Formats: sequence, structure tokens, C-alpha cells
Amino acid sequence: MKDLDIVEVLRHSRHDWLNRLQLIKGNLDLNKIDRAKEIIDEIVIDTQQESKLSNLQMPMFASLLLKSNWDNHHFQLEFEVLSDTDSKKTDDHLLTNWTKSLFLSLNKAIEVFGENHLSITIDPQMDGARFFFDFSGIIIKSELIEQFLSQPQESELVLEVKEFSKNELAFEVFMPFLKKDKDCDSHR
Repeated sequence: MKDLDIVEVLRHSRHDWLNRLQLIKGNLDLNKIDRAKEIIDEIVIDTQQESKLSNLQMPMFASLLLKSNWDNHHFQLEFEVLSDTDSKKTDDHLLTNWTKSLFLSLNKAIEVFGENHLSITIDPQMDGARFFFDFSGIIIKSELIEQFLSQPQESELVLEVKEFSKNELAFEVFMPFLKKDKDCDSHR
């Protein structure tokens, strides 16, 4: 199963890189040097963000975000990590499962062929990490989102809704870092 995952990831990654190279080559062929440089700059920024995400001590969450646009979601995901400082451990399993549930709820609640976009900003801080979720698109079943957001949260997750309308959803999740003794217990 794990080898299949690796082969699948490599296949998607190769496909993405070939698309990007074709965009650069096409723009160069059309003598659109500035646009080709813009695409290269975008690739550099994306790669830096992927590196920052991968360096957080959240391997399951990082994997979910890195592979998200390869899944059949009805939204395009973008993420940004604000700081590349060494972060402490969070409950990666809890955060990943919660985010998967969010993605499922969002998928069921939004217009399938709409231009839907989800941005996640990750801000590692001294006592935990803040995650800012910002969705723009077409929400056709807002009751599904309301149900998801009103579910009782694990004590580690603190959720605060900032905005919710038919075209936008913005909320913040705070997750404290694990305590040393809890961290040690989780590895036994």
C-alpha cells in the first residue's frame, strides 16, 4: 500500500511539473519572457511554501495539504506558512482528521462546478499554531457547513468563525502544542 502511495505521488508530481514546464516553454515560444519569468517565480514561491509546510512537525497534515489538489475536491487549495521557525509538536492526527472532515463537508456544501477556492494560512506561535481558513466560492448548502462548525470540538481545538455567507467562509482554529509528557506518552 505504501509503495502504491509513493508511485501515485510521483505520478501526480511528474504531471504537475510537466504542465508547469509546458507553460514556461509555451510562453518562451511566444516570446512572452516576462510571463515565463512570472511562472518561474510562482514555482519558487510554491516550492518554498511546500518546504515550510514539510518542516512543521505535522507530517500527516502536511501530506493532506500537499496531495489535496490531486484529490477530486470541488475547490482549489492554497496554503501559506507564515514562519519557518522550528515549531513544536501538535496533535497531528487530530488536526488531520478534523481537516479531512472539513474538506468532506465543504465538498458536499459547495457548487460542484463553481470557482471555489480554499486558502489555509498557518501561523506557528509560541504556545501553539493558528490556522486561518478562508473559503471563497459558492456555498449552496450552508446548513452542512453550520452543522460542521457547530460540532463539539476536541478540547485541543479552539474554533472561531469570522465570516460566513453564501460566497465566503472565514474562520480561525488554534491548536496548542503538545506538552512534553503527553508527547512522550504518544510515542510509547
